[in-house]
Amino acid sequence: MKFLNKIIRELLDQNPDLSEFNIVLPGKRPIVFIRQILEENNYSGFLPNFFTVEELIDRIADKQPVQGISLWLFAFEVYRNLGLIPRDDFSDFLKWFPTLQKDWDDILKFSESDEAVLQYMFDEERIKEWAQDLGEDDDVPRKKFLNFWQNMNIFLPELKKKLQEKNWATSGMIHEAAKEKIAGFAENTSEHFVFCGFNAFTPVEEKLVRSLLRWNKAQCFFQADRYYFDDEKQEAGKFLRNHKTWKEFDDNRAFQWIENDFNQPKNIKVYEVSGNVTQTKVLPEIFSGIENKTYSNTAVVLLDENLLPASLDVMYGVENLNITMGFPLKNLSFSNAVKQLFYLQKQLEKNRSSYYYRDIFPILEELPKSAEDELIISNFRTKVEERNIVYISKKLLEELLSDLSYYDLLKKADHTGVYLDQLIDFCKRIKWLEIDDIQYENVSHFETAFRIIKNQLSPYDFVIKMETLEILINQHVNSESIDFQGEPLRGLQIMGLLETRLLNFENVIMLSVNEGKLPLGNSQNTYIPFDIRRYFDLHTFLENDSIYAYHFYRLIQDSQNVHLLYNALSSGVNTGEKSRFITQIEMESSHPIEHLIIENSSEPIASMPIEIPKTEIVQERLLKWKEKVSASHLTSYLYNPIDFYLSKILKTSETDEIEEELSVKNYGNLVHYSLQEVYEILKGKVLKEKDLQNSIKDIDQYINVAIEKLKHQPEFYEKGMNYIHRAIAKKVIENVLTHDLELVKSGNSLEILDIEKRFENVDFYLDPNDKISFFGFIDRIDRLNGTLRIIDYKTAKIKNLTVKIDENNIDDYFHNSERKQALQLCIYHYVVQNLPEFWGLPIETGIWSFAEAKKGVVSLQFDKGNIDDAMESVKNLILEILNPDLSFIENIKSYSN
Repeated sequence: MKFLNKIIRELLDQNPDLSEFNIVLPGKRPIVFIRQILEENNYSGFLPNFFTVEELIDRIADKQPVQGISLWLFAFEVYRNLGLIPRDDFSDFLKWFPTLQKDWDDILKFSESDEAVLQYMFDEERIKEWAQDLGEDDDVPRKKFLNFWQNMNIFLPELKKKLQEKNWATSGMIHEAAKEKIAGFAENTSEHFVFCGFNAFTPVEEKLVRSLLRWNKAQCFFQADRYYFDDEKQEAGKFLRNHKTWKEFDDNRAFQWIENDFNQPKNIKVYEVSGNVTQTKVLPEIFSGIENKTYSNTAVVLLDENLLPASLDVMYGVENLNITMGFPLKNLSFSNAVKQLFYLQKQLEKNRSSYYYRDIFPILEELPKSAEDELIISNFRTKVEERNIVYISKKLLEELLSDLSYYDLLKKADHTGVYLDQLIDFCKRIKWLEIDDIQYENVSHFETAFRIIKNQLSPYDFVIKMETLEILINQHVNSESIDFQGEPLRGLQIMGLLETRLLNFENVIMLSVNEGKLPLGNSQNTYIPFDIRRYFDLHTFLENDSIYAYHFYRLIQDSQNVHLLYNALSSGVNTGEKSRFITQIEMESSHPIEHLIIENSSEPIASMPIEIPKTEIVQERLLKWKEKVSASHLTSYLYNPIDFYLSKILKTSETDEIEEELSVKNYGNLVHYSLQEVYEILKGKVLKEKDLQNSIKDIDQYINVAIEKLKHQPEFYEKGMNYIHRAIAKKVIENVLTHDLELVKSGNSLEILDIEKRFENVDFYLDPNDKISFFGFIDRIDRLNGTLRIIDYKTAKIKNLTVKIDENNIDDYFHNSERKQALQLCIYHYVVQNLPEFWGLPIETGIWSFAEAKKGVVSLQFDKGNIDDAMESVKNLILEILNPDLSFIENIKSYSN
C-alpha cells in the first residue's frame, strides 16, 4: 500500500508517538492496512484515532442523525398536520418524499440557503405558469408541479423546525449545523488531524479542513498524479486542481503529493466479452498469468454487485479470499419469498374468494420449511396439479394447507400490525431449522427490519396499508446487504470501486467497465433541473463523473497489470458500450493496450444422440412388455425410441403441470370423454333421428361430465381462452353428432356396438414359438349398413391412411413415424378380426379427426398389399424393439426454416 506507507513514514518522522494524530479517512476500509503497516514498522506505541469525515462532521454538529423509516414517518406526521392539498396518504407520500429528501440534503450541503433554492423553484414555476394559460384545472401537470413547490416552501421549513426541536437532523441539516460551529471548533480544539486521500469535499468539509489548516491543526495528504492533474481536460483531476489553489497551500505548506506513477510501464488489457456472467469465466485465465499464487497484491473490482455469486463460483481454487463488498439482500431467496407474501396480501385485498396458484407456489418453494411442512406442501402441489386448479378456493386452501406451520401468513391479514407480528414470529421459528449461513443471515436481517418497522410505527396513529408496509420493507431491504468475513490482509481482494479508496494493488481486474456502470451516466433521481443545480452549485452528473474518473485512474496509477473487462452484449439497460474511461486511456495515454475479444464459451449441447444398450435387465423388462403390447407403444417407439424406453422399460411418467390454458392433449380428452358419454347411452341401439337430436340438445351436460373426469374445476372454462376451447369442443361434438344424424336421415342403418372397447390377450406370432399379446382400447365400434367400423378419434389431422406395401418395402414400411396412424389402424383391424364376437364380419377401420369433424370417418385404404402384409411389417418393427443387439437410440429432431 504505497500511499498509506508514505503517510505513515511522514507521520513517524514528525512524531514517533502516533497517538497524537487523528487520522481522517474517506472510509474505514484502510484502517486495517494502516495497522498492518505499523506492525511492519515495529511500531509499539498507542494507535492514532481514526475517523471518517462524516463522523467528524457529526461530532461537531452534535445532532442526533435521523434517516430512513423513522424520518419518513415523522415527516409524514408534520405534512399531515399542515393540512396541505393534496392530502396524500402515507403510501402516496412515500412516492415523492424520499427523492425530495435527497434533493433537500443536497441543497443543505452545497447551497448557502435551502429556503432560497426552494423559493427559486417556486418562482420559476410561477413564471412558467404566467407565460402559459394553464386554466383552472389543478390536474394540469405544470399546475401540479407549481402546487408541489408551493407546498414544499411551507412543509420543508416546518419539518426542519420540528426536527430541530427534537435535536434531530438529516445528513444535510447536520452539515448546516456543523457549518456554524467549524470556526470555533478549529480555534479551540487541541487535537491534530490528518486528512488522507480525499478528492471531492462538500463545502462544509472543505471549510473544516481549511480552518484546521489555518490554525496549523491539520495536514492533508492527497494522492494525485501528473497524468490527470496537469491536464485541464482530464475530469479525474478536477477537484484536486481546485484544492491546489487553496491559499492555505503556500511556500510553508506544500500540496502533498503529486506523483508521476500513471506513466510508468504497465500491462493493460481490455477484454470485450460477449455476456455479463461470461466476464467471470475469464477470471481463471487471468489468475493463471499472475505469478504470486497467494494473490496477496491482487484486487478484483466488481462494478456490478450482481456478479459476486458468479465470480465466487469460478474462484473455488483460490485459498484465501476477502470479500469487502456486501451481497445485496434483495437478491436472495428469502427476500423473494417475502416480496411474494406481500404481493399475495395485495391480491387478497382485491379478490377475497380465491388464490391464483402462481401467487402461492413460489412462496411455498422459497420459504425455509421443516420436514413436516415439506410433506404438506408436496401433497398440496400433487392435488392442485392433478386437478389442474388454477384458482384455489379459500376452502380448499384451508383443507390442504391448514396444518402448515406458516399457514396464517397465507391468509388475508386483519391488520398490518398483526401481520408484522406474524412475520417476526415466523422468522424466529425458522432460524431453528437446518438452514445455511447465508439464509440464516437473510432471515435475521428481515426479522430486524420487521422489528424496526413495528417499533417505528408504534408512536403514530395513521393507518398503514399493506402496500405501504411493502414499500417500507422494500426500501429498508434494498439498502441492506449481507457482509462477508474474510482475511483482509491475505489473499485475493474482491471489492466494489468505492472500497478501493486509498488502497493500491499490483494487479487490478475490473469487471463491467461499461458506460452506465463507470461512470453511472447522466440519469439522476431528482426533482431539481440540471440548470438550477448548476446555478446553486449543487452536484450534477458531471461532478459524479469526475469523482468516478478519479477513483478509476487512482486505482490503476500504481498498478502494473490492469485487466479491464466489459460486456459487449446489449440487453436490458446494458447498451453493450465500453466505458468512456477505456476510450480515454486508448486515445490519450502512452501505454500500449492489448485488446482481446472473448466469445461466450457456452457451447451448444452436443447433438450426439442418447444410446441405451439392451442389457440383461432391459431384456427382462422387454419380455414382460411382450405380454401387453399396445399400438400406442409402437407409435411411441417410432416417434423416439428413448421415449419408449423411459415409459415402457423404466415405467416413468410425465409430471403433472398446471395448465392455465387447456393443452392440446386435454382438449382432445375433453372431446373424447364427452363423445364417450354421449354414445355410452346409445350403445347397443340402432340409432334413430330422435336419439341424436336429443344428444345434440344435451351436449353441455355431457361436457360437464367430461370436465369432472378430467378433474378440472368448472370455473376453469368460464373465461378467456378456455371458454373458447370449450365452445370449440362443443362445436366439434355437435359436428360428429350431426354427421351421424345425416347418415340416419339418409336411410343408413347405424348401430353403436361398443364404446372404449377394451381388448387384451390377442396373440400375434413373431414365429411359431414366439408371440406377443396385444391389448388396448378402441374408441368406437359401430355397424354401418352391415359393415363393422373400427373408429379411432384423433385431435390431429389425418395423415397417410393409404397403404402401399409390397415385397420391396414390406420389411420397413412401418419404420416411419409419418405412417403411425395407418400402423395403429392395421393393429386394430388384426385385433378385431381375431375377436370371436366379430368373426366373419366385413371390417373397415378409420380415423375421425376432431380437426376435420365434418368429414366424418376417413377409412384406411390398401392401394398395394393387404392386412397380412401390413402385419408382417408390424412384426419387423416389434422384432427390432426386441433385438438385443440393437440399442435404443434417440431420434434427434432437426429444425429447419
